[in-house]
Amino acid sequence: MANLGGPISTEPRINERIRVPEVRLVGPNGEQVGIVSIHDALKLAQEADLDLVEVAATARPPVCKLMDYGKFKYESAMKAREARKNQAHTIIKEIKLRPKIDPHDYETKKGHVVRFLKAGDKVKVTIMFRGREQSRPELGFRLLQRLADDVQELGFVESHAKQDGRNMIMVIGPHKKKAEAKAEKAAAKAQRGDEEPSAPEE
Repeated sequence: MANLGGPISTEPRINERIRVPEVRLVGPNGEQVGIVSIHDALKLAQEADLDLVEVAATARPPVCKLMDYGKFKYESAMKAREARKNQAHTIIKEIKLRPKIDPHDYETKKGHVVRFLKAGDKVKVTIMFRGREQSRPELGFRLLQRLADDVQELGFVESHAKQDGRNMIMVIGPHKKKAEAKAEKAAAKAQRGDEEPSAPEE
């Protein structure tokens, strides 16, 4: 396999894989032990039933810490998973319109865009031209501009209207981040729960 020049492993070197004459040692609770020979550092790790882990390879000498590496890896993986769970992904929703849309349909479609933006999602708006409508791109521009103006309190034009074959496409991004929208929704739900009238006492 071709070497793409990237790091082969992001794993730190541990125990016998640390091949330097001396290291700056940090104890298991973060206490500074000082510069010791690699032999002494490995001996201390063995006596404490811990691993010697290189935490700053570019320092001179490298900084190593005494720790339970298996436990450290497990906790790091759990933290990364938790961070991923809390990081809400922005989803792109799509709405399709015709250049000569009737007012009622327009209001319905606008309602969808409003709902998506409130939820923190991006909206890809596609105007579909048919036949002779293709010679009137200004109809599409005007419609997209109207929609952008109607929802400007909730979103902004992230990608301006551009012709793509028979279609014209514009992307509206939410002012609110997905995570904020989720938190607000949860808070509103909790508040509604508090405001529900309690049952009359017997």
